[in-house]
Amino acid sequence: MSNELYKPIIGFTCGDLNGIGIELIIRSLHDSRILEICTPIVFASNKSINFYRKSLADINFSYSSCKDFQRINTKQVNVFNCWEEEVQITPGELNSIGGKYALISLNKATQTLKEGNIDALVTAPIHKKNIYGDNFKYNGHTPYFKDVFEAKDVVMLMVAANMKVGLVTEHVAIADVAKHITKDSIVSKLKIINKTLQTDFGIDKPRIAVLGLNPHTGDEGLIGTEEETIIKPAIKEAKQEMIVFGPYSADAFFTRGQHEKFDAVLAMYHDQGLIPFKSLALGEGVNYTAGLNVIRTSPDHGTAFDIAGKAKANYASFLEAIYTAIDIARYRATYKELRKNQLNKMSAKLIVNGVDEKIEEQ
Repeated sequence: MSNELYKPIIGFTCGDLNGIGIELIIRSLHDSRILEICTPIVFASNKSINFYRKSLADINFSYSSCKDFQRINTKQVNVFNCWEEEVQITPGELNSIGGKYALISLNKATQTLKEGNIDALVTAPIHKKNIYGDNFKYNGHTPYFKDVFEAKDVVMLMVAANMKVGLVTEHVAIADVAKHITKDSIVSKLKIINKTLQTDFGIDKPRIAVLGLNPHTGDEGLIGTEEETIIKPAIKEAKQEMIVFGPYSADAFFTRGQHEKFDAVLAMYHDQGLIPFKSLALGEGVNYTAGLNVIRTSPDHGTAFDIAGKAKANYASFLEAIYTAIDIARYRATYKELRKNQLNKMSAKLIVNGVDEKIEEQ
């Protein structure tokens, strides 16, 4: 299989109906050249697509309605109708309608991903408050996908051309962060990052940096003890399987450009990692859920209600989320093929007690 010729099927959720999700989809997929590298399927409705298409008069966006995943149009954007009823779309408003249909889109797209009818999923932004309820008891996409795909652990990995930043804790209140920092959690996250850098990004021997939790990494216990009792022991254990360094003081790490020396950085909590990431990624960051047996990416921003429906949304991050999903799908396909070829070569020669024995290929 050629890594360059593989053309994956990429699914898209619509996100909050009153946010910028559908506008991002239209802006990102209107250029027909995107069809040369993937086949898109948007999980929404024709009516919702048409509603936002009218506000983007300068963009020529066409699509095919899709009802059967075995008959998708590889030469056009496909829209799978997740609902048929009329829905009142009110751009910029936080209401239950936006959350209800965001969840319908997400559930259908996720089920399709689970069934193997799409190769990767790009999720448009949801609003955590209006999607949360009896049918969605999560504080974001990451724990949702971890649960649905029954993953032991996952990493919220922020990806850009110049850096990759993973988190030990995600959407956790600052007052509760320290209690979630454990040796086991750090080692688990490092193993996931190391593996995903190899299989999903083609990095043979990744170098990973780990940040401390406290100011100045605790100053040897004067400003907190987590570095000495938890983080350093975790790094020591992880070094048995991978190349990992730290802990580094977070306040100086990024300003001195130290992140450029590593393939990924593991931060302890949300703002510690995302503030420098969003400052340095130049609006083209991608949120990737590492540790799943499927591929899910999203832009690094939210619903942007303040500009929804005003044709002002910047789609750079969303477009990068598409490219990242395609690249990972290709890397995974190539990685599997290389592993398969390696096993085939090994099957031709079995070494037992230092003696080569020829065996017949099955």
